[in-house]
Amino acid sequence: MEYSDLPIRLSEALSGDLPGFEAHKIMGVAGHYRRQQPASDCSKAGVLALFYHLNGSWKLIFIRRSNRYQDDRHKGQIGFPGGKYEEQDENLMKTALREANEEIGVEPNRIDVLGKLSKLYIPVSNFLVHPYVGVLDGVPQFRLQPTEVDDVLTPDFHIFFDKKNMKTTDIPIDIGIYLRNVPYFDINGQVLWGATAMILSELLWVLES
Repeated sequence: MEYSDLPIRLSEALSGDLPGFEAHKIMGVAGHYRRQQPASDCSKAGVLALFYHLNGSWKLIFIRRSNRYQDDRHKGQIGFPGGKYEEQDENLMKTALREANEEIGVEPNRIDVLGKLSKLYIPVSNFLVHPYVGVLDGVPQFRLQPTEVDDVLTPDFHIFFDKKNMKTTDIPIDIGIYLRNVPYFDINGQVLWGATAMILSELLWVLES
């Protein structure tokens, strides 16, 4: 991939047909992920896969969710900035932009939203997630929301095209209980798995098609 033309490539890729389930299942948990209809009472969320350019490389922004809330089914996990739709949000894209501003301090007017990926239902938390893809104008000065975000990760995007960084591991989900052979992306020794890995899988798919 020529990194200089990434925004153009993304815009073109997101304007075509999306693979959805076929891409999601690559990074889904074997035996657990299957095609499911969202529950009638599910909540909606918007998340943002946000890129910026620094020193000749495209960076992709992730957050590590806080461990503060014990009832959060995704506490401590690596994910995209984003969160639950609220009544004042004009649409789910606005949700994603608002949450990115609240969680990491990125101003919405500095983001060019290039398109969206396939929505993804997460049964364990009963959320229907709508992922958007954007490019930030300039280099971010992060301001973390301490109650929601423990850290920000900004890996070079190119590492996700290296198959050596796609691995499997056992994920603890309770005392003595593990999900076995879970696919994940290795980010410098940190584990990116679950819904975020599935969304990222579709992003890589459309760029490689």
